[in-house]
Amino acid sequence: MPLRRGFFFWLLPSAVILPLWLLIGWIVSDAGGWALAWVLIIAIPSVLVGQLVLTLLIRSRGTVRHTRTVSWWDAAGVGLWHVLTIAVGFFNRDWFWPLLIAATVVFLAVFWSSLRQLLQEASPSVILRRYTAAADRGRADPSVVVLEEKRDPLL
Repeated sequence: MPLRRGFFFWLLPSAVILPLWLLIGWIVSDAGGWALAWVLIIAIPSVLVGQLVLTLLIRSRGTVRHTRTVSWWDAAGVGLWHVLTIAVGFFNRDWFWPLLIAATVVFLAVFWSSLRQLLQEASPSVILRRYTAAADRGRADPSVVVLEEKRDPLL
């Protein structure tokens, strides 16, 4: 639980820290002018916008807002994406392209996973649909749902 809660609070600051790391990594590794152009024009904006989109998708879910913890899928995917992004920031000539491709693929997987989880939580459950459909039979106005509670009088 503390790990998932830590990821919840890490999502927003990482939108600034990860792009900043790419710039610092370029400075430390002395990667060259074309790498700086790539960092400034493509990498920093895409990591910033991508992280903000992931943060919005993850924090939009009701269970995440209520518990202030991300799911295990989110923690694993976002963690792996961040590790790959940090590794790309070292600008190692042998590993740069494989790491960049892996980071892009992992980002897309985390994006679709987060979107799927959000849509699953936003849709009504099968049980709710089954009971409301049964309650709608025989009534003129199907938009009204009546819930009946039966309580034990001894409690």
